[in-house]
Amino acid sequence: MLSKEDIAKRIAREVRDGFYVNLGIGIPTLVANYVPDNLNVEFQSENGVLGMGPFPFEGEEDADVINAGKQTITILDGGSFFDSAFSFGMIRSQKVDLTILGAMEVSENGDIANWKIPGKMVKGMGGAMDLVASAENIIVAMMHVNKAGESKILKKCTLPLTGINCVKKVVTELAVLDVTPAGFKLVERAPGVSVEHIKKSTEANLIIDGEIPEMSF
Repeated sequence: MLSKEDIAKRIAREVRDGFYVNLGIGIPTLVANYVPDNLNVEFQSENGVLGMGPFPFEGEEDADVINAGKQTITILDGGSFFDSAFSFGMIRSQKVDLTILGAMEVSENGDIANWKIPGKMVKGMGGAMDLVASAENIIVAMMHVNKAGESKILKKCTLPLTGINCVKKVVTELAVLDVTPAGFKLVERAPGVSVEHIKKSTEANLIIDGEIPEMSF
């Protein structure tokens, strides 16, 4: 099974030259570490940053330069800072080509739940609703099962929804799944993970068409 870093590496393959990319909190923040140097990519953070680079090395952190998850970040040459109103103006006007989010659940029709667990204290939804309502290309980075081994890839989400019919692709520690009109389609499997194991770990219906290749990075 893949580590969180491996999930980020696989998602980095989806980034294209010239893309403006929003990175959500959690696993998505790692993607910036693995985008090839030959690609010209602008990473945007909803707290008002454009031009994020990889995480800083230990001892080189600047506590005033952070992403939406309050993690210290680096800024590439030409990077810029602006207020939240300007940042969300970029998001709502669909200037962002790719949005990469974490999730607690994703359903087979592309619904996403990633902001609240009932009964637990949360500060608010943050920018998640704006991102899923405005983005045309959303990839989710998440774990396939929870700590109890229960599937988080579902026929229908059980947690409060963030967005409806918006997710295009899901990358987990087990598999790469495309969200199609017919449901989840298994595209790739993690090295050493069998199709049968993925099926047992998936509550939703799974479309399997032919031989499923292992992921490459």
